[in-house]
Amino acid sequence: MRQSVCGLPAADVRRWETEQPPRQDHTCEDCYTLLPEAARPDDAHHPPGDATLIDTLRRIVATRQYAKIDGVLVDVWSASVTILIWDRLRDDKRHRLLALPSHELILRCVAIYSRLHQNDGRK
Repeated sequence: MRQSVCGLPAADVRRWETEQPPRQDHTCEDCYTLLPEAARPDDAHHPPGDATLIDTLRRIVATRQYAKIDGVLVDVWSASVTILIWDRLRDDKRHRLLALPSHELILRCVAIYSRLHQNDGRK
């Protein structure tokens, strides 16, 4: 029987991060709270509407080091995709996105990127 990184039986895991679980470098969604990085303090706090969130994401991309923003670990790929989409948006769309919490803004940009590259072999 497969087990997740935290030791939960595979049948108890709601969703896997990858299609081929489990491996040491991949974990289930339920295990994210058990990672040592999840316990560390936030690197940045950005309330909805704070435009400095984009600067923090640019810093993540520039340093190639993940960061914890408002309680959520943000990896380099998510930050780079968010910046890529952000730079191509009109100002009115940017203001609508900035009204969202930071993790929602990032998830929306990743969803936009995924839809654009869903059937594209260039990814």
